[in-house]
Amino acid sequence: MLAEFAPKPVSDPGDDLLVALEDDVLTVTFNRPDSRNALTFAMYEGLYAACERADADPAVRVPVVRGSGGKAFVAGTDIRQFAEFRTGRDGVDYDASIARVVDRLEAVRKPTVAVVRGACTGGGLALAAACDLRVADTTARFGVPIAKTLGNCLSANTISLLMGHVGPGATLDLLLRGRLLDAATAERAGLLTELVPPEELDEAVDRVLTDLRRGAPLTHWAAKEIVRRMRRRLLVPDEDVVSTVFGSDDFALGVRSFLAKEKPDWTGR
Repeated sequence: MLAEFAPKPVSDPGDDLLVALEDDVLTVTFNRPDSRNALTFAMYEGLYAACERADADPAVRVPVVRGSGGKAFVAGTDIRQFAEFRTGRDGVDYDASIARVVDRLEAVRKPTVAVVRGACTGGGLALAAACDLRVADTTARFGVPIAKTLGNCLSANTISLLMGHVGPGATLDLLLRGRLLDAATAERAGLLTELVPPEELDEAVDRVLTDLRRGAPLTHWAAKEIVRRMRRRLLVPDEDVVSTVFGSDDFALGVRSFLAKEKPDWTGR
């Protein structure tokens, strides 16, 4: 059962997650470029710890999250971890463990910025959506193609984050068709704060950080907190849905097929 190995206790993420304070910016870098920064459970927990640090350290003014390697922000959760799932309860426990981290990122008292190059998919999109601002370059791609790959589902918590940014229609389009949005489409949908060419990304991030440094911290916190409370009013019970999907034959097939680099033949069971 997943509850036996996540979120308690997990191994140190080591170099897979880099956390550095420079001046007043705490930068968290997802650092598995060979795996397009796919997240291990240890990396999720490392991000949670970084959020705790951001709130506890008065030297931190803005936390920033980004991916290394230039090809991805985060391309979802590392699928190999799903091979241990046996029942629908594993999926419920997994979603609860991810929601704990996503909610902690959203609740950081200081403004958070996601810097996006390349793929921002699955769990990566959830993390980017939990940040307050998203600055991307034109290589960025956004989506949750699980209808084509794993055959699992998103929790109500993650779906409500996406709906808050792009609305129910665009959220359903992402999930039902499993397509990826290019950066320009994501900007038009309201997902992005800034969109720039790749060579201008660092400059754009610096502009955003300068604006945030000039703001009143309590004003920032109040705006974040009210938006967070409003979003959470949308949450609905979802354990029955999550358990059904993660306990299905299709999900088990999806994981096996993904790891074998094969195309699944869905049965709806």
